[in-house]
Amino acid sequence: MKIRNRLIAGTAFAALFAAGAVPAMASSHREAPNITKMPKVDNTDVYAFTSYEPGRQDYVTIIANFQPGENPGDGPNYYTMDPDAIYEIHIDNVGDAVEHLTYQFKFSNALTADTGIQLNVGGKTLSIPLREIGGQSKPADGNLGEVETYTITQVSGDRRLGTRAAITPVGTSAFYKPFDNAGNKSFPGGYANYANQFIYGATIPGCATPAKVFVGSRAEYFAVNLGPVFDLVNFVPVEGDNDPVYGNGTPFPGGITQSQDNQELIGKKNVTSIAMEIPKSCLVGSGNGVIGVWSTTSLPQARLLRTAPTFNQATLTGGAYVQVSRLGMPLVNELVIGIKDKDLFNAAEPKGDAALADYVTNPTFPAILDALFRAPVRGVIGGSGSIAPTNFPRKDLVATFLTGFAGVNQLKTVTASEMLRLNTAIAPTAQASQSTFGVVGNDLAGFPNGRRPGDDVVDIVLRVAMGRLCYPIPVAGKATDLGLCAPADAPTGMAAYTDGAPSNAANIQNAFPYLNAPLRGSPRPQTQP
Repeated sequence: MKIRNRLIAGTAFAALFAAGAVPAMASSHREAPNITKMPKVDNTDVYAFTSYEPGRQDYVTIIANFQPGENPGDGPNYYTMDPDAIYEIHIDNVGDAVEHLTYQFKFSNALTADTGIQLNVGGKTLSIPLREIGGQSKPADGNLGEVETYTITQVSGDRRLGTRAAITPVGTSAFYKPFDNAGNKSFPGGYANYANQFIYGATIPGCATPAKVFVGSRAEYFAVNLGPVFDLVNFVPVEGDNDPVYGNGTPFPGGITQSQDNQELIGKKNVTSIAMEIPKSCLVGSGNGVIGVWSTTSLPQARLLRTAPTFNQATLTGGAYVQVSRLGMPLVNELVIGIKDKDLFNAAEPKGDAALADYVTNPTFPAILDALFRAPVRGVIGGSGSIAPTNFPRKDLVATFLTGFAGVNQLKTVTASEMLRLNTAIAPTAQASQSTFGVVGNDLAGFPNGRRPGDDVVDIVLRVAMGRLCYPIPVAGKATDLGLCAPADAPTGMAAYTDGAPSNAANIQNAFPYLNAPLRGSPRPQTQP
């Protein structure tokens, strides 16, 4: 009997998962010890994809998210960016693991008249404790006492030593960041109408066609069943129903069913997005049309707390900028890099990733699963030896995370390094036709060929880690053997691993900046897909 049939059909296997601690791929956006101290500069997700908004297929959209777990009602200060930091999106269009283009964002917060809004109360003029005193309808609205703006600089070459040129907004003098969604009373015309005014045309030096830019609060759309995952996986992490998006044929007995009730972030949290839509021709350079994308944040090396802080100067800073957060491919630092090296990874550049490559070639997550379940699972499926993939070094994971796949998303020069890789020559898939499983789901325009907001990277990475690429995958409707490993190397490689938190591109906008308007602080409750 085939191992796959015995595995998928066996109710005993479901019982084994239910009985113990099964590690699973998930992301809490708090992936390294040091970055938990600095949430304003915590880079939580990066998306890079050919724009699938109708008529925008000649553009690439890049979204870098920051500040994990934003609660909609977190007033009075809400979520401004760190004015001491620089937030950067990097592009490698050659394949040497070095940035050739960098888009650098710097933020400033200013109080109206250096005081914020003031009131005369009993003959004394005093600043109010809130950021606003009335409804908001436009950028720099007079009812807003603290205004947040930003500048964008394009750096060609090295991010610190390269040629710098300002990116300027079209039709206005400055880029403004919208006030967060305090609630319906604060935005009588509706928050979406208000926030859309902050989508700017942007002139990029050397680029003949304007780009689009938006920076502001968005509804989180990272699908993950977070709490139960870190409660020693308090569910059976195999597909248990035939959801129309996640359908896997015969449901797995006892497996988790897809449900919005399993979401930890979607419908509950917001996030701050830096989003850019840039013409492909301005990104690809002289390479083969594939680009590598990652995002970082950096802070001044020295930061001293002032004993008498003011709004404009709570700290004293100095020295060179030091990188403190980095994100390209999802889930790498959280569940691939060992805990002793997580802060090092956040500080590293892709060109130095060879020093940490053992975490990919010899991953610990599948080994943990094997250590916990080898004996009972082998008791069901028969045979002996590891139930985790045994093809070392893991060429399938190296291709996924470090080099890209030849003919799909591999750059002209191949340098093993961690970043999102996007083939801009592959046409986008229309929203209604996207597979939440990306390339593994016969959709070449999805993860790991870049990443779209609707791609369920938790399920994809979990399945790839357990050996899905050791079996043929559908490419252009044809079963294709990638030649990276063999079915015998991955006894559970065809199991439909999932955390039960569904993702679906149809639930978000079909236009830039794609992620939905943020959840409101008031009134509650509210629904969000």
